[in-house]
Amino acid sequence: MVNFSVDQIKEIMDKQDNIKNMSVIAHVDHGKSTLTDSLLCKAGIIASKVAEKTKRKEVLQSKSTGVSLYYEYDIYDNKTLEKFLINLIDSPGHVDFSSEVTAALRVTDGALVVVDCVEGVCVQTETVLRQAMQEKIKPVVMVNKIDRAILELKHDGETMYQNFVRVVDMVNVIINTYQQEDMGDLLVHPELGSVSFGSGKECWAFSCTRFARIYANKFKVEPLKLQERLWGDNYFDAEGKCWRKDNISGSGKAMKRAFVAFIMDPICKLANAVMEGNMDVANKMFETLGLKLTQEEAKLEGRAFTQGCYVQMDQCCQIHYLK
Repeated sequence: MVNFSVDQIKEIMDKQDNIKNMSVIAHVDHGKSTLTDSLLCKAGIIASKVAEKTKRKEVLQSKSTGVSLYYEYDIYDNKTLEKFLINLIDSPGHVDFSSEVTAALRVTDGALVVVDCVEGVCVQTETVLRQAMQEKIKPVVMVNKIDRAILELKHDGETMYQNFVRVVDMVNVIINTYQQEDMGDLLVHPELGSVSFGSGKECWAFSCTRFARIYANKFKVEPLKLQERLWGDNYFDAEGKCWRKDNISGSGKAMKRAFVAFIMDPICKLANAVMEGNMDVANKMFETLGLKLTQEEAKLEGRAFTQGCYVQMDQCCQIHYLK
């Protein structure tokens, strides 16, 4: 069932700043169509992304497909819901259909660049980014398929962080190479909310912006100040209760960077606990996080169960990069 009405669409038409025209661009098989399916599921356009993916795939590989989505999101605080209308165009990833990508970019004002965190930036990623720069389109990035890094490759938090840095740096090199002088600064920065990380297939994602809002009360600081600490060489010394730029605490102990300690480690710990059947650890985390799984989600096992947990923790389809 669709989660919005025609009247809601008409209402949002009067708030042009809240209307976003977005193209989804990526290298072939980096998961942009699957991510689009997840967004459609969240909006209630399709009932099951698994059932619809096979039906839509042949069309989406050769033609661009557009859809309007309506979301309500507490983008500024945890109380006030802002309404957004997102006109989303899923474009082909194969090099033979570059003209479709160009046509899609010309009718949008932003591009969501999807990059596989395992494969990294590929040839067609550079091609579609160059096209976006030529059309003066502002990009944001979704680092996709991190569920593979956690569950299949068994990477630790620091390894994943270094892979994320490599992806972001390569994207910024391409942007810096092809952007035009009158476009301003188009580089993407995770600490500013223009990069998100997650899994389109599993329907979840996060950004530094989101976790900064989660931890803001604990640290008694403004979320905007905290999110800058959640990326780069920033380490929290729990003993000295202060932030440091090196990984050695005041007492000489080695520390984990903030992104790993506060974001990746909890995510990996929850995933591994569920996959290994260690429900004592998982249930303790559920209680701490205040997660309330539905009866259907509680009956799931393994990877499907982790999906239900992460969807509760954070919603991929609320599109945090619209900050």
